[in-house]
Amino acid sequence: MSSTEPTFDDQRELLTGEAVALELRPTSVVLRMAGAIIDYVLYILVTIGMLWLAFSVAAETGVPEELSAAISIACIVLGLVLLPAIVETAAQGKSLGRLAVGDRIVRDDGGAIAFRHAVIRSFVGVLEIVFTFGGLAVVVAMLNARAKRLGDLLAGTYSQYERVAPARSQTFGVPVELVEWASTADVARLPAALSRRIAQFLRQAAGHLPATRERIARDLAAEAAGYVSPVPGGDPELFLAAVAALRREREATALRLERARLDELAPTLTALPHGFPDRG
Repeated sequence: MSSTEPTFDDQRELLTGEAVALELRPTSVVLRMAGAIIDYVLYILVTIGMLWLAFSVAAETGVPEELSAAISIACIVLGLVLLPAIVETAAQGKSLGRLAVGDRIVRDDGGAIAFRHAVIRSFVGVLEIVFTFGGLAVVVAMLNARAKRLGDLLAGTYSQYERVAPARSQTFGVPVELVEWASTADVARLPAALSRRIAQFLRQAAGHLPATRERIARDLAAEAAGYVSPVPGGDPELFLAAVAALRREREATALRLERARLDELAPTLTALPHGFPDRG
């Protein structure tokens, strides 16, 4: 398997340069709708308040009625475009609605958004959320895997769901079929990238289709075979599990031996030179 070939679901995972897949789960359309309702109800109320305040001040100060349209546009832009953009930028993709549903706006590569991303999203949001009562945003979000609305497509962003249960740590031992082989096998230290890919495959193997699972296991086993002698026959996935278990056990043993040697040397390393007075 090439280190640049994605073998995981590209819509839910970000593949790093070392072929390590980071799970970045997009927020569902329903949750995005709930968060948007909270946000835009608040923004619309703020905009109405600004309009009322602006016209009250204009009436008291004698501002010409010809400027009413300009005042209205300025308040709408401030309340529905600039305010959401400032909130998103300052809160790094968060808002009141997103805090409620547990999502965050991020770039397509998983990084934090900048002010320009937020401005594009909020500007287009006036059209697809306010003017169409969210209808256009829902239709567009249902047509792509990451539930992106039109503003996200133009800005290069999406909504990442952050309330994901922590992954449970799984420990694999040497399969029964390879116990005898493991007693005499010589398994060298694997490259860090290959070791991580094997560990991740073993954790996620059950979620792959059988053909994909077999292909990934076969490719990883071919890469790992160069560090193992002798190479056993049989199921490549069992071979990977055995290699991972042997490396883990031997590295743990090496760490225990190193710690024991350091403990033995501790009195010598911490002792004062012969005849040197202890002034502590």
